[in-house]
Amino acid sequence: MDFINTQQAFMDYIRDPSKPLPQGMTFERMNVYRELFFNNINGFVSGAFPVLKSLYTDDAWTKLIQQFFVSFDCKTPIFIEISQEFICFLQTQYQPADYDPAFMLELAHYEWLELFIATVFDDVNEQPIAKDLITELPLKLSVTATVAQYQYDVQHISVDYQPTEPSEQGQSFCVYRDEHDEVNFLKLNPLTAQVLAYIAQAEQCYFNDVLTWLSETYPQMTPETLSNGCLQMLQQLADKRVICSLTQA
Repeated sequence: MDFINTQQAFMDYIRDPSKPLPQGMTFERMNVYRELFFNNINGFVSGAFPVLKSLYTDDAWTKLIQQFFVSFDCKTPIFIEISQEFICFLQTQYQPADYDPAFMLELAHYEWLELFIATVFDDVNEQPIAKDLITELPLKLSVTATVAQYQYDVQHISVDYQPTEPSEQGQSFCVYRDEHDEVNFLKLNPLTAQVLAYIAQAEQCYFNDVLTWLSETYPQMTPETLSNGCLQMLQQLADKRVICSLTQA
């Protein structure tokens, strides 16, 4: 057996011990390798999704991680990205069991965002924006901030609180990293969520662009009310470094 086939047999067995042992290898030796790899994957996934894990028995959680380990073709060699691969597994391949909570995917995504924002690289071209310059400089959503919406009350889910039905209104959040590199979750009202979504979609826009869009979206509100409310909102978001500007060339 050539090296490539030997290597493939080695990887196949590590992922699924029902496959044949690689030629010349003993069960005891291969089991050491498999436990090492599986425990690493289990540790990274469990650490990234502590609330979700707490809702399962140890056996049920191990079974879920084993299914991910055996069946999902991870595309990254970077351990810190394993949690993102787990999200992809839940979204595209996993068939929920009877005991899986209905909010499983939303809770997993909510927890994953914390790790994502904690580890995303800063954009060296971004700069904090002063309150008095919000109406003048181009605005953008920081790379260390993101907006997400969920149907379930994900921020309150725990062993003692597991909703079986979606909330009457969706839950919107901004997850961002502040100047001290701490990750924060900011619950958004519908208007703030819409404004941040508009800025994110535009990639870069000006205060007047946001105001024009708001005027078209909320024609029942006076221009003065919209302008004052939008400016105050953006100033608060700039303080948190959720929105920023770009370094001027």
